Amino acid sequence: MYVRRRGFIKYASLAAAGSIAGLRPFGALNALAQTAGDYKALVCVFMFGGNDANNMIIPFDTSGYTNYSNVRAGLALAQNTLLPLTPLPNFALHPSLPDVQSLFNSGNIALVANVGTLVQPTTRTQYLAGSTVPQNLFSHPDQQEEWQNASQDSSAPTGWAGRISDVLNGSYNASASVPMITSVDGDTLFCNGIATTPVSVSAGNLGNAACSEGAACAARLSTAQSLITMSTGVSLVTQDQGIASNAYKYSSILTAATQSVTPLKTVFPTGSPLAAQLQQIAQIIQVRAALGVQRQIFFAGVGNFDTHSDQLTLQASLLTELSGALAAFNAATIEMGVQSNVTTFTMSDFARTFQPNSNSGSDHAWGSHHIVMGGAVKGGQMYGTWPTLALGGPDDSGSNGRWVPSSASIQYAATLAEWFGVPQSALATVFPNIANFKSNNMGFI
Repeated sequence: MYVRRRGFIKYASLAAAGSIAGLRPFGALNALAQTAGDYKALVCVFMFGGNDANNMIIPFDTSGYTNYSNVRAGLALAQNTLLPLTPLPNFALHPSLPDVQSLFNSGNIALVANVGTLVQPTTRTQYLAGSTVPQNLFSHPDQQEEWQNASQDSSAPTGWAGRISDVLNGSYNASASVPMITSVDGDTLFCNGIATTPVSVSAGNLGNAACSEGAACAARLSTAQSLITMSTGVSLVTQDQGIASNAYKYSSILTAATQSVTPLKTVFPTGSPLAAQLQQIAQIIQVRAALGVQRQIFFAGVGNFDTHSDQLTLQASLLTELSGALAAFNAATIEMGVQSNVTTFTMSDFARTFQPNSNSGSDHAWGSHHIVMGGAVKGGQMYGTWPTLALGGPDDSGSNGRWVPSSASIQYAATLAEWFGVPQSALATVFPNIANFKSNNMGFI
């Protein structure tokens, strides 16, 4: 069963549109030239439910495709529908990813093969012999959290983005008016640090001020604001009041900033929740100078990729949404002149079994393939090690195609963190198990 584990608090859920005392004069600030400078942003797109990467990137050479088709049977995509990758003639993409194909072929996207949660380098033999592995492999909630906390222990209370903010916020965002991290997909472990509290906003409604209850709207707002200032002496209530107060403050700041600039011309796909999220992120990046930020991290999400049945239809729709949203976001970064300053990457619970199940779907697996996009990315290449696609083969953790990752999710994350500005001396703080691996940089950026 697919479970999307996250808190239910959206930090901006109480926020109202309008201005508050002490807001910066955003109109004046945004009149200044907004050059990229030392600005950098990381944008995570989490594919909730476990994307079947075996049908996202497919062998395209004769022997490779024949093997793929034989094993995948009813899940095999027809070879003449696949999208060839010009720099990698032995591979092709799912037919629902035409924009990703174009961006890869033009060098703006890299593919990273067979990445997954690991405590230490692990082979099939070691795994079968009982080697130490992450907690609760193949479990949605645990693997979602372990990708997000990079600790390979689902009980770890902070995420790797939050820990990056803990390390870098004072150096880069000391005078910022908003937190370094913004989620447009609810409260997530990825965003939480020890000293870092993210802001969470609703895509397309920064102030969350929409109200359709007529005269009751003003009363609701007045009640919410009075609760923030009410003295109770109860620590938990006081903490919640602080969260709500910050929600008002940050949402008001973001609303005022984004309303003071000319909207971006880039057209995002309509009817797509992911496109709406990435459009909101682009709008926040557009006012980076007004917000006083040099570093930002964003979290977006798309799902449900838990395709135990009817996979061909469901995954095609989701990958179509992903492809169009990524292309529009890339175009927006070009419009803003920050394409080389913004790196977008995917994460997911896990991949899915290479061998289909009996319901026209596939089941929970392990190592997966991912997409990294941006002007700083060394695109048009595949990084990591492609698994041997053989049931019970050297990379199978069992007998139905659950690939043992050849690269760890923390190596993937550390590569992004180093580009973002995390010094080598702080990598162990952000990624507790990084010393278990010979390399902390996969070279794709």
